[in-house]
Amino acid sequence: MSTPKRYIHDRIVLLLLTANTFFAVLTSMLILLRLDNARSDVYLLQFRPSLGYSGYSYSNSTGMLSFAAFAMFILLFHTILSIKVYSIRRLFAVIVLGMGLLLILLSLVISNALLLQR
Repeated sequence: MSTPKRYIHDRIVLLLLTANTFFAVLTSMLILLRLDNARSDVYLLQFRPSLGYSGYSYSNSTGMLSFAAFAMFILLFHTILSIKVYSIRRLFAVIVLGMGLLLILLSLVISNALLLQR
């Protein structure tokens, strides 16, 4: 896969790529630094209010590691997708990177909220 020369020199694309990378690494590092492997089955992963008191779903640290993997997957997938779309239309590539940034930020907020509920 060859990267178009104009893609690398586009300032908005580089800004979005930098922001995506920063927030994906920040999400992963915050999750990894807050995990405690000595305590198992204490991480809240789901809450379903319609189930009442049994609506809480707990898991071990691998459930929380999936949030870090999700952030890295979104970074990789949206970067590759924006490179492929850039030759068709620049605006679509910018939108793809912007949506990736939104997903990564939502992952950061949700994983932080779940880690605070321990």
